[in-house]
Amino acid sequence: MSDNVGSKLTFFLAGLGIGALVGVMFAPQSGEETRKFLSQKADEGRQYAQRKARELRERAEDTIERSKEAIDRQRESLSAAFDAGKEAYQREKSKAHS
Repeated sequence: MSDNVGSKLTFFLAGLGIGALVGVMFAPQSGEETRKFLSQKADEGRQYAQRKARELRERAEDTIERSKEAIDRQRESLSAAFDAGKEAYQREKSKAHS
């Protein structure tokens, strides 16, 4: 899953860079305007990367929490089954001695 997100981010950043270069080559803007434009696009790219990283972290935290809850439920089920088996064993043991 993280490989997929990483490759998408890589392609996004590569596209951003290529787009910026093409824009610089064909832009009728002054150098100052072009630098401002590139700075703005770089900032947008950084914000996008931060947002995606935050979303990925939140999804991972949710997945971990659901996994912990599932493990707790399984632990409770196994504990109940173990206790039931132990009680059945004790009943049969006491019947055998009677």
